[in-house]
Amino acid sequence: MAYLLSFGIVAALFLASISLYRYGNIPRQHILVTLSVLTAWCFSFLIVFTIPLDVTSTLYRQCVVEHRPTPAPNVTNTSSATVAPPPQCQEPWGMVPASVFPNLWRIIYWSSQFLTWLIMPLMQSYLKAGDFTVKGKLKSALIENAIYYGSYLFICGVLLIYIAVKGESLDWQKLKAIASSASNTWGLFLLILLLGYALVEVPRSLWNNAKPGFALQYAYFKAAKLSTEKAEAEEHVDDILESLQGLSRVIPNNHELRPCLETILRKVPIELQERASRNFARTGGSGMGATSSTILPSEKALVRIHKQVIKSLQTLQRTEALWSVQVQTVLHLEDVAKNIHSSDRRFKSEFPRQRTQLERICYSATLQWYWECLLKAPFLKTMCVLTATMSAMVVWSELTFFSRHPVLSIFANVIYVAKESYDFFTIEVFSMVVLCYFFYCTYSTILRIRFLNLYYLAPHHQTNEHSLIFSGMLLCRLTPPMCLNFLGLIHMDTHIIPNRIMETVYTQIMGHMDVIGIISNGFNIYFPMCMLAFCLATWFSLGSRALNALGFQQFLQNETIATELVQEGKDLIAREKRRRQRAEEAMARRRDFNRTDQVLGSDYLSKYRSGGPGGLASSRTPADGLLRDGDSSFDYAAVASSSALGVPRSLSEEINDRFGVSTQVQVGFRDPDYEAEADGRIVGPPPRGLFDDV
Repeated sequence: MAYLLSFGIVAALFLASISLYRYGNIPRQHILVTLSVLTAWCFSFLIVFTIPLDVTSTLYRQCVVEHRPTPAPNVTNTSSATVAPPPQCQEPWGMVPASVFPNLWRIIYWSSQFLTWLIMPLMQSYLKAGDFTVKGKLKSALIENAIYYGSYLFICGVLLIYIAVKGESLDWQKLKAIASSASNTWGLFLLILLLGYALVEVPRSLWNNAKPGFALQYAYFKAAKLSTEKAEAEEHVDDILESLQGLSRVIPNNHELRPCLETILRKVPIELQERASRNFARTGGSGMGATSSTILPSEKALVRIHKQVIKSLQTLQRTEALWSVQVQTVLHLEDVAKNIHSSDRRFKSEFPRQRTQLERICYSATLQWYWECLLKAPFLKTMCVLTATMSAMVVWSELTFFSRHPVLSIFANVIYVAKESYDFFTIEVFSMVVLCYFFYCTYSTILRIRFLNLYYLAPHHQTNEHSLIFSGMLLCRLTPPMCLNFLGLIHMDTHIIPNRIMETVYTQIMGHMDVIGIISNGFNIYFPMCMLAFCLATWFSLGSRALNALGFQQFLQNETIATELVQEGKDLIAREKRRRQRAEEAMARRRDFNRTDQVLGSDYLSKYRSGGPGGLASSRTPADGLLRDGDSSFDYAAVASSSALGVPRSLSEEINDRFGVSTQVQVGFRDPDYEAEADGRIVGPPPRGLFDDV
């Protein structure tokens, strides 16, 4: 009856693959980045899907122990699996052999920890390094991570000294328990912070999204902030490229550092290079980022500017990608506002995108109108009530889960009532719902905060490798403590609530900080109570008000600065709409010209091939190729689109061809649903090697 475990493995792999396809750009990424992120996401999802099966298997083993006439064996004894179970105990659907979960948890946990603490940080530092060789990049990555992990090693040394002073004996098992518990304690600290924000913000955002007017105003506000970030990123790129132009004039073509400079220049789009050259010529090399010295730079100076170029272009890509997504969001909300009072009840878009035949059948304009204008708002409000109820249950259980008599945790009482009747199906469904809600709150917060505006997840293949690696690291670090916290809430962690319910295999493998009492008896029990303070701070928007007072504009109603940014966002979107209208008109004129050109060419050829009056018979005139009469597959539209009659290459295409290829990052500067996906092309060749950087 292990089909539920097999289904969970397949579902985790499928969900991780779909997410990676949606956010990443697999053909352009390093294969190592793709495999590591896929493994990290898959293992994190698999932990969430498998914990309910571990819970029901543990409760079944306890049922067997309680109803067996012979003396109860040790908790960890699983020899009863070969004996016929008592009639009161029915095997749960997800029952697996006793040896499966210990091996499964060891593989998943230690593999994910190896990825999140060793492999992924090295990969992230390698991608950001400015060196020009694989050896140099690896060296820089090792140095950067050695400095980063030096503090962790110092803390571990202090803890080991503390344990030795107390007279505790240490063996390999205890050292593994200390390592895993230290990682889980770090994850619990961050988890409580994120949940304290998300348990309030998730229901509130659902309620606000149910109000189209509020959602549109907030979208305008975000558009204005993103536009400012995009302008700052462009200015920063111009300053760095101006400095790069100065170096290009200083370093001669036959110098040994010239290949290194060419490596940097190959990452810069031609349009940006030309703009930097014009600025350099106009200012005479006296701009902010210009280098007026005639002294040849050292290799370290080129490494430093190479790193700055990588970071600045990635920042430009990030702002352009988020801007395109935000513009599409605003346009959709404006379409909803216009269609609410539509009499024909068909959803009409101002800038419709090309839809497949299946989309037009399954999600027609009529169905879209009923969903967007009639059903979506009540559905979101219902989800708001459900998530608010779930959030209240989580906060109450976090505040009271340490109470043994009476049992105050709501989740522990639900599991206990279901256990009395051995309703394993209810236990599995309830555990899955709670864990999925924890999962959604935690990682939606990560997407919403966007750590220091450096890492983000943008759909339509617009997320760079650094952000994918960072998300994989956070998933691996937060999922184990999140599941341990859930097991503590339902009183199945014997190191928190002993002698109540048998301990799961998961908690046995994860280990506990019993050797350090201040953590096991203090931090892990009482710090989750701080969640109430974080929830109250989020409810009263204390963080947003503090940031707003410090000069970081936040969307606060009835604030003058917010009103001004909303109006600025409206003006920016109006400008973007005019730009799109001009582009559509130009494309329409080009299509009409191509169609007319093809018709005239066809009439001319038919006239002079027919042998009519004044014409030449095709049987007597060989094809000379001047009119392409010898090539029936010639496409005038394709020629027009690639010639001077077509639209010139955009900055997005140049970034994709140069910076994207060199670092295997797809840059989606144009709106993904507007015209970039019309032809289904992938700009630029695939990566040429695992360590390719040129």
